[in-house]
Amino acid sequence: MEAGAELNRLRWRCTRRAMLEMDILLGSFLDKHYAGLTPEQAAVFVALADMEDLELWPLITGKRECENSVQAEVVTMLRNVKVK
Repeated sequence: MEAGAELNRLRWRCTRRAMLEMDILLGSFLDKHYAGLTPEQAAVFVALADMEDLELWPLITGKRECENSVQAEVVTMLRNVKVK
């Protein structure tokens, strides 16, 4: 599949969430930081974007521990995203 189509699908998953907060956070991260991620970090971000909001929100808020160090790196980056 073409990279542009994959990015468009990822953008859709990031900005069509149940929680508006997640739309804003994931969409902003995708626009500002995704291109600079390592392949491992990008894979983790895609996996996070595939999670349901009720699973992902506790990771973002620190109420649930990350599964591994790369996931912890990406979650930390998400926590530090400056939104408009």
